[in-house]
This record gives sequence, structure tokens and C-alpha cells, in this order.
Amino acid sequence: MAYEFVLPDVGEGLTEVVIEEWLVAVGAEIGLDAPLVQVETDKAVVDIPSPVAGVLLYQGAAEGDTLSVGEVLAVVGAAGEAWEPTSDQEEESVEAAPVAPIVGTLPDAPAAAPAAAPAAQSTRALPAVRKLAAEMGVDLETISGTGPAGRITRDDVLSAGAGPVERLPMSSIRRAIAERLSRSWREIPHVTIYGSARAEKMLGERRRLLEEAEGPMPIEALLVALVIPLLQSHPEFNAAVSGTDMLARRHYDIGIATDTPEGLMLPVLKGADNLTVHQLADAIIRLAKSARSRKLTPDQLQGATFTVSNIGAVGGGYGTPIIPYGTSAIVSFGRAAAQPVIEDDVVTSGLMLPISLSYDHRLIDGALGRTFMAALVDAIESADYS
Repeated sequence: MAYEFVLPDVGEGLTEVVIEEWLVAVGAEIGLDAPLVQVETDKAVVDIPSPVAGVLLYQGAAEGDTLSVGEVLAVVGAAGEAWEPTSDQEEESVEAAPVAPIVGTLPDAPAAAPAAAPAAQSTRALPAVRKLAAEMGVDLETISGTGPAGRITRDDVLSAGAGPVERLPMSSIRRAIAERLSRSWREIPHVTIYGSARAEKMLGERRRLLEEAEGPMPIEALLVALVIPLLQSHPEFNAAVSGTDMLARRHYDIGIATDTPEGLMLPVLKGADNLTVHQLADAIIRLAKSARSRKLTPDQLQGATFTVSNIGAVGGGYGTPIIPYGTSAIVSFGRAAAQPVIEDDVVTSGLMLPISLSYDHRLIDGALGRTFMAALVDAIESADYS
């Protein structure tokens, strides 16, 4: 008997996926737990294995289409077995008919009354479309609507605007990034403060560690190693708000902001407090490689307690980092650059590292924020990894 395999929840809070690539064609055999299809979730690209062995009889969606959790993903049966989707399943794959207006109808303009066409044309645009047209300086009376009953759509207005406009759908990952950042910005009262530290000592230590190491020594490893003791002595920065309580985490899973072709990813370095600086370097390199090849598992993208962002890697200086939802703080480091500094009343040159610290004002007041920043500056300027 054919087995109907519904789309499982492959990640926390997942509601839908985009079918990236079918790894087995209809009519082909597949083994138990063999890769069946590759899907893009809001966090990563994941291979879904087949729960049974047999022949693939049906694919629930085409490549590039979206499928919701609980819908039929695939049907696997015996060779020669016939299987047909139910009427409900067929309806899911049929393109939806044009949607009528919420209130009333928009009749076609009378053919015998050309003089009334300009007035009727403006009524064939919903308020949001008329607002967009006004913002873009587009005259609705010059547009022929392509929507139902000649209604002017948003795309009609965009196409008639100044210059060509192309509407491009955001990927699942990009949509997830947008939603998470929007939620953080809406719900967390952000405060961002700035500081700078002399980087000569830390970078000198990096050169020494590179001589000891068998591979690269990313600057993020040095920074995480310095941040961990500060989080241990300032628990508000490794916390989260839960109702009227503060969740003071006693574990240190550090999110490493990573630039990828699909957007900013936040792989999580679990148990960072238990790793040496060399182990931190190896783990960060592995996570970054997996992020850029879209091979991170859902577990590797969840559970950050604090975040470190090295915007200096892309030429950045100071910034206003947004706190990842479910945490209380994030620190970003810019590119170290030579600047004039005063030492013993003498102007000299110093290699200064820009620091931007954003924190949740519900848990952290300005004085505590400045205390943490001062401790961080001191840790960088006196860095010692021996």
C-alpha cells in the first residue's frame, strides 16, 4: 500500500519550505532513509530522507514551489502500484482564480460611455494602490489595469513608474532574516554605545598563535575568548527577558554573525566557554564554511546566548547592530586602523579597534552598559592567550 509522506517540521517553528531539488524522480526506486528531496527552510537548506523504501509515485510540489508543514510531500509505494491524489490534493496544485474585491465589485466601464472612462479608471484601483501611485507620481488615468475587471494593480503602477521596475521574491532565508530583525526591533528597546581599544597587544598575540597553530586564526576566536569571562561576571549580557523575569543563562553559546551569499547568518558556537582559543578558531572556521555552503543544521542556528559580529571583515567601522531576538546584547567590531592617540601628553599613532555594543534596556542600564564596555576595552588592550 502506498505510503503518503507529509512534510514534517524540520526546524523549530517551521511552517513551510521551498522545494529546492528533488533527488529522486517519479518512478525511481528509493531506499529507507535515502535522501529524497532538498528543501529550503527559513534558516538553511536541508535534505529530507525517505521514511520507507520503495518507488516514488508522487511529488507533492514542483521545484521552486512552497509546501506547508502537514501537506503531502511525497508518496512511496511498490513498483507498478498506481496512486492518484485526492480532489483536495489536486486543488492545492491548481492556480488560484483571481480574487474578487473584499467589498462590492468593480464592473467594467460601459463601452458606450468613453467620456466616463477617466473617472471609472481611478475607481479601479484599491486605496493602497492609489497611495503608491501618488507617492511615485504616477497618473492612474494613463494606466490600463491588468487585474480583474480592469483593476489597476500594484505591479501596473510599478511598471508605469520612472524607469523599469522588477519585482523579485525574497528567498525563504531572506524573509526569515527580515522577520526576525523586525521582531527584534519592535520588541526590544535597543541602546547602542561605542568605544575603541588599542589593538596592538591582541594582534601581536594573534601573530604568536598563528605560529603555533596548524591553520588560520580568525579574529573572532580571539574576541570570543575575551568576551566569555565578561559574560560570566556580567550575567545581564548573557540573558533574555521572559515575561517579568530575567533568564540568566549559565551556559555560553555564542552566535557568530556570518556574511553569506544568501544574507547574514548566525551559526551558534555551542559551549564556547569550554574551548581553548585554538579550538574556538577551528569551530568558527567550520561553522562559517557550513553557513556559506548552506549546510548548517537547524540545531547549529538556534540557541545563541550572546552574539559577536566582526564587521571589520567587510571593511566596516562603527555600526548599530540589532540584538538577535531571545538575547540581550550583541557586540560588533570594526576594522582596526591607525589613529592619533595621546600618550603621556604626546600625540602618537595607535591601532584603534572600533567597538559597537547594543543591549536590551529592559535588563541593562546605561551605567552597566558602560561598565561592560570599559571591561571589554581593558580585556582587548591587555589580551593574553598563553
